[in-house]
Amino acid sequence: MTNTGSGGPRPRGAWWREAALTATAFAFCLLGGVMQVDDTLSAPRAAAYIIAVVSCAVLPVRHRTPLAALAATTAVGVLVTPLGLLLTPLIVAPAVITAYSYSLTARTERRAASAVLLASVALVASISLSGDLSWKDASRMGVVAVFPLVAGVLGHSVRNRRAYLGAVEERARRAEESRDSEARRRVAEERVRIARELHDLVAHQITLANAQATVAAHLFDTRPEQTRKSLKELVETTADALDDLRATVGLLRQSGDAATPAEPAPGLSRLPTLLESFRRAGLEVSVHQEGTARPLPPGVDLTAYRIVQEALTNVTKHAGTGSARVRLVWNRDRVTITVADDGRDARTAPTAATGPSASTLPDRPPGHGLIGMRERAAAVGGHLSAGRRPEGGFLVSALLRLPPVKDTTRSTDEATTNGEGRMADGTTGDGRTSDGEARDTP
Repeated sequence: MTNTGSGGPRPRGAWWREAALTATAFAFCLLGGVMQVDDTLSAPRAAAYIIAVVSCAVLPVRHRTPLAALAATTAVGVLVTPLGLLLTPLIVAPAVITAYSYSLTARTERRAASAVLLASVALVASISLSGDLSWKDASRMGVVAVFPLVAGVLGHSVRNRRAYLGAVEERARRAEESRDSEARRRVAEERVRIARELHDLVAHQITLANAQATVAAHLFDTRPEQTRKSLKELVETTADALDDLRATVGLLRQSGDAATPAEPAPGLSRLPTLLESFRRAGLEVSVHQEGTARPLPPGVDLTAYRIVQEALTNVTKHAGTGSARVRLVWNRDRVTITVADDGRDARTAPTAATGPSASTLPDRPPGHGLIGMRERAAAVGGHLSAGRRPEGGFLVSALLRLPPVKDTTRSTDEATTNGEGRMADGTTGDGRTSDGEARDTP
């Protein structure tokens, strides 16, 4: 049987099977219509044709309305005896087919069993109402009652088997997905393990190279031969480190990774470009710097850039204000970064989406942005705090540790900062432009 469960177009093969089933049922109806009580055959009467045509015409719609089809074929079967025909399982073949189809598609087992049992009782009742019953009539009643019930049981079993096969396929699909996710998880764990080994290896090789370079520098004037030997060992050590690094990083690459061109990581030198992108988005950002700016280590430089970027992103998305202030305070051993907003619109619009300040409220969990900024700051030895300001708005403050400045290079660094330390947009370390005008809003 083909069951689409909908009124959509059916495949061509399904239509051929449907036509063959309907023709077979029509032949059975006519064969049942020519049978007589004394087991003889006679020419089919008009009533037999009517029963066969009407009951078989219902069969093609049993997929869309199985209960209505079962009711219609049962009603036609009940009319067999009043029309003077012999009620046999052959003439009620359409009712048997619709009983199977309804049991196959019914929503619940109880509903299917009730409908099929009611159809069987209705067919049997039509025989008992015809008059005196003989033993042949009783046997026919039993046979007519059994056929719809057997069809219902068969449909129910086929339905259960289909459900079982569907559940098996679903479990197999989920198992395949879980195997894939487990494989990805194990690959990720292996990559982390390799990365840790890479860290240990590189740290060891660099420490050894540093020691060899120190020895070479110490013996450069007094023992040139020993210096030459140390430098040779240094070259071998760095070569081995590069080979190990290349091999390990090759393992960390995915097989399908595209070879993208490497570009330098962003830092505070790209802060003007970042601020300009926020200004184009409608957020007015002012910058103020205190102290003398100096080059930062790559990791600290990237962390400072990402903290400013994430804090301004939170202001744009959640704070409900059109302005923010960025402040950089430079000291000898640290740089302090603060990003503040007044949140005026957020206080006047209680229905607006809450911003970063919502993470400090007791009924709001902290956002992932603040967690990421704290982790970045902690990774370079600093710390980050965030919370609501007493006067309103939200404040993000990060303190990042800096390596100590050597005395021999301090004057050079200061001269470089004073002469060339202007940002790309003409802003100097104190927040003024090159023409001496302050660009920051108070």
